[in-house]
Amino acid sequence: MIDSKKLTRRDFTVSSVLALLSGVAITITGCGDSNDTPTTPTPTPTPTAMDTDVTGTVGTNHGHTAVITAAQLTSNATVMLDIMGTSIHSHTVEITVVDLGQIVAGTRVTKTSSTDDGHSHTVTFN
Repeated sequence: MIDSKKLTRRDFTVSSVLALLSGVAITITGCGDSNDTPTTPTPTPTPTAMDTDVTGTVGTNHGHTAVITAAQLTSNATVMLDIMGTSIHSHTVEITVVDLGQIVAGTRVTKTSSTDDGHSHTVTFN
């Protein structure tokens, strides 16, 4: 009996290639140096203090917020930090380049704010 379904040349070629490739491992390699030495993936770096903002603790607080941004932490200049936050008056805290380095290194740094509205605040980082 003759099968009414005919096998096309394309179907035959695809079936033949699939039969040939069954059980064959195909390895794809990327571009590399001439000695084909495998490379070890670079691990994701652990975030450091420079990757995030650092928030200080404001003593005798009534709404002030002391935040040194990540960009400020990596700057090479003194930062004049405004710690107004939700308070109705402002204070500033001077953070020197040396202070920034100590904060990034995880060392405790304590600064006194400007005296405004008849008082000042102690601000501690780390």
